[in-house]
Amino acid sequence: MEIGGKIRALRQKRGLSIEQLSQLTGLSTGAISQIERDLVGLSVESLYRIARALEVPIGYFFDEAGSGVVVRKNERRKIVLPKSNLVYEMLSPDMNRQIEFLLVRLAPGECSSQEQLSHSGEECGLVLKGRLIVRWGDQKFELEEGDSIYFASHIPHRYINPGKEESVSVWAMTPPSF
Repeated sequence: MEIGGKIRALRQKRGLSIEQLSQLTGLSTGAISQIERDLVGLSVESLYRIARALEVPIGYFFDEAGSGVVVRKNERRKIVLPKSNLVYEMLSPDMNRQIEFLLVRLAPGECSSQEQLSHSGEECGLVLKGRLIVRWGDQKFELEEGDSIYFASHIPHRYINPGKEESVSVWAMTPPSF
């Protein structure tokens, strides 16, 4: 089942109308209808809003990989949003931990949305390959291979790849957001 179908099924299970979900998320009813039918791309910020309104972690909308202690490279759960150049690979075995560990792959250019995301907690990232711009509030940090950054996640932020090659970084977030 695609993300939109999972959102619709959970909304209906909770007894919410599209209008009610619209009020809870701040997204238009038309946008929610299109998201539920997988007709439009879904930004991370919009998915966060929907997940919060439906009281589930973002990971709920993605297939679960193995559980336990070890996460094998070929068994990582991937979070890929439609029409986005951003891929999250879960390095943590499941969502029931105190910290979340992610590998983030970002194709060159802007994300599908220019919205900045905010959530509770803190995060720390290390650029493994390529370049990465982190917009954090009204500040802009340009990072290269080997550079790291640490910030409070409640301040709106987003990632941009200004380079010509894929940007790969590793992130730790607490509490888990996905």
